[in-house]
This record gives sequence, structure tokens and C-alpha cells, in this order.
Amino acid sequence: MLKIVLLAINAKYTHSCLAVWILAEAVRLFSRSPHDVEVIETNINQSDELIVDLVLGQKPDVLCISTYIWNAGKLPGIFSVLRERLPDTVIVLGGPEASNNPDYWLGMGADHIFKGEIDFVDPYTDKYLAALKGKIAYIEASRGCPFKCAFCLSGGSALQFFPLDVVKEQILKLSRSDARTVKFVDRTFNCNKQRAYDIFEYIINLDTDRCFHFEVAADLFDDRTLTLLESAPPGRLQLEAGLQSFYEPSLKAVSRKTDLLLAEENIRRLMIFQNIHVHVDLIAGLPYEDYNSFQNSFNRAYALGTHTLQLGFLKFLHGSTLREKNDYSIIYDKEPPYEIISSPWLNTDELKILKQTENALQNTYNKGRFLSVIEYVQHIADLEQEPFLLYKNLGEAVPHNGKPLGIYAEQIFNHFVKIPNVNPNILLEHMLCDWLSMVKGNDMPKFMKIGTKQQKKQAISIAQCHLNRIIRRDEATVLPSGKTAYVDSENRNPVTGLYKIYIHA
Repeated sequence: MLKIVLLAINAKYTHSCLAVWILAEAVRLFSRSPHDVEVIETNINQSDELIVDLVLGQKPDVLCISTYIWNAGKLPGIFSVLRERLPDTVIVLGGPEASNNPDYWLGMGADHIFKGEIDFVDPYTDKYLAALKGKIAYIEASRGCPFKCAFCLSGGSALQFFPLDVVKEQILKLSRSDARTVKFVDRTFNCNKQRAYDIFEYIINLDTDRCFHFEVAADLFDDRTLTLLESAPPGRLQLEAGLQSFYEPSLKAVSRKTDLLLAEENIRRLMIFQNIHVHVDLIAGLPYEDYNSFQNSFNRAYALGTHTLQLGFLKFLHGSTLREKNDYSIIYDKEPPYEIISSPWLNTDELKILKQTENALQNTYNKGRFLSVIEYVQHIADLEQEPFLLYKNLGEAVPHNGKPLGIYAEQIFNHFVKIPNVNPNILLEHMLCDWLSMVKGNDMPKFMKIGTKQQKKQAISIAQCHLNRIIRRDEATVLPSGKTAYVDSENRNPVTGLYKIYIHA
């Protein structure tokens, strides 16, 4: 009996890899003789030595590795050691990195490259479900995409839908699993409106605490579907709507078709519902979009008020039309993740500023941090129409770079307090309330600790009386105004993830 090891190197511990579990089930179903199959899921934050040791411990006859943009930079070092230590093992690579760049990996010593698709099998075995343990689970209701975005590997690929009854059966399994979130990998989930409606309706009516995530085109929603989405239990659904840009020449250059006005209208309507976490994306570096026009895209996207605004950077993926036909003199890194370095429209200094802006955005707004602080400063500095400038300045002055949250909070406070007309006491009041809402009363940094011991005891007493239970010491505080603020750590918003705050006069 051959020993087959299927190795996944995920981007994060909380991620899982659907591909290796599909392979595992395919081997069981279609091999002519039985095999001993072992799935090993690791992540890029683990050491090369640990990952190598996990594989060596299994003594595989065949080793299959799933390759993606997030592990392509780490894989060569791991691969070379495994090739040396397992000279008699057949090593097979698959996934978008290897299948779209086979000569490189064959040159590295791979024996075979998997390219193409496996006929659809149900990977959701008891073993797979047991391995989830709070991670993100993945599911696909379709493959391919009807659109032809030049930066995407799925652009223009043949679209196929899997049987709806099979998809619903898999959804039901995952709804009963220990997965934290169930994420559909369909590139444009709602390209078939009726089918999307049927799946949304099925999920909305489930008896489950799982959250389901979808990548959608916001301009494809019709009134009927939006009305259905309004009925979803809070936190049941997450929608990720890729806008990429509001600059029409850029969208045309990469064959991106979006009715921007309708997309904006539908996203605003979704935000009114307050029951769905909404995420929008922008891509910096698209052809023809310069620094100023990207600022306009950022401000227009931010004005939608979604829970997340992801600022990504153009990548030249192996197998994408943009990489194969780079007609724009764009310079990009030849190493993963193949990101833009400069273009005729964005120079390296401007891209550096956008990176700093993304750092500030990601570590504050997108993580639900310091939201009332930002809203207050925006108003005082008259930046409601120019949020880009707020995050640009914050990113330049206060880069995050992995620092503890308390230190980051103090640096943000010290940055914002210098803005003309910002009241230090009001700013601190917002900071205190934000801290309580986002970290559930974890120990505050020293600069936030104000008031006497007696005032603190009184704040805790007020909170316990109202909540009718004992609370932790740092779940209540005194504000500079003399009011009491406290957090209900048992009342978390299922959409935003923030805890409910009370202020007592």
C-alpha cells in the first residue's frame, strides 16, 4: 500500500485548504488499489524545519503539494530540502502557481505537475470536518467566471455550476461543523441571479450559528434578492464586492465590467440593513489610474461606509492575461507575490505612500479599531470628503509594524491630538470607548487610565448594577467628562464584532 501525503501550506492558521481534501477523496474513490492517504495542513508562519519534519515523519511514497501565491515564496526552500531528504519519493505539485509555471517547478526537481481539474467529489468527510476546529471552511457552488478581468486567473474560464442539491447537502454539513466561517470560493457568486437567490434563501433559513461568505458583483443584485438579503439573521452572511476602481479607463483596460452607479446604490442599500458584513475592494496600480485618480476611488469607496475597505495592489499572476500581455510598461516584482513596483501612472514614491495608507487603514478601520476616534477627527479636521488624507497622514506618522495594540493606540492619540481644534479630552473619551468596545475590557494602556480609585470603584459598581452581574476590572472606566463608560462583554454585535458600550452620566 502506497503512503500518499497531501501537503497544504496555508496563509494563516485559521485557513484550511479545500484542494488537498478533494484530492484525498478522489484517491479513495478512483484509485485502482487502496492507498494510505494523510493530509498535512500547515501555514506560512510555521518554520520550514517544522513543515519538513511533519512530512518526513510520514515517510511518503508520494508527496503532493498545493501551490498558491501566498506560499510560492516559501516553497522553494522547503521543496529543495524535501527533494534532498526524499530522493525516492515521487513529488507532485498542483495549484495555480505550479500549473501556470510548470517549467520552473520541474526545473526545481518536481516529478509531475497537476494541471486542470478533478471531477467534482464531496470532500466533506468526517475526517475533514473534524479537522476544521474553528477554522475557515471553503466550498464551491461553481467554477470559472463569465467575466474576463485581465488580472484574475479565473477571467474568461469556462463556467460550470455544480448540482444545487449537492451544494445544499454540503452547506448543511458545514453548517453543523466547527468551522468559524464558511467561505464560497466562487469568483462571482451571483452571476446567476436565480441560483444565487436559491442558495441565499437556503442558508438564511438554516438553524446554524455559522457565517457564510460570498464574493459578489454588487451591480448584479436585483430588488428581489436584496429584499431576501434584508431578512437574513444578523451575522449569517458576509458579502465581498470587488469594485477595484472608480476610474472607468482603468476598468476598461483590464476588461472589468461594472455598473458603478448601480453597484454604489446596492451597497448603500445593503448597509442600511445592518445585518450583513459588507466588504469592498480596491486595487492600486491599475493601468491609467494615477495617484490623484486613485485618491478619488478611495474616497468614493470609503463614503459607502462598508465594514471593510481592502486596499490591494496590482499583481501579475502566472496565467493571468495581464502578465502574458503586459502592454503598459508596468514594472513588477519577479518574485511572489509579483506585485507592481512602478508604472507610467504611479511611481515608487507614490506606491510607498499608498502602502503606508493601506497599513493605517488595515490596522484601524478594517479591524474595527478606533472607529469613533476616526469619525471625530474626520469631522474636526473637515476630512469627511477626503478620508484618504486622514489615513495617508496616519500611515506616514504611525506605521503599525506589529507593535502591541496599547502602544499603537497611544501613538495614534499623540498623532491626532496635534490636529488643530482637536480637544484632547474629547479625543481621549472616544479612545476609551473604542478600546472597551473592541478588546472586551483587556488591560488599558497607562495613558488611558484616569480617575481616582474611588471613581473607578463607582464605575464598576454602576456597571455591575446595570448588567446585573460581576464584571472584570477593566470593563468599566471613568471618562474625562466625569461620566462612566462600561462594556457589556456578553453582547457582541454579530456583524461588526464590536461589544456594546454604555455611557452613564
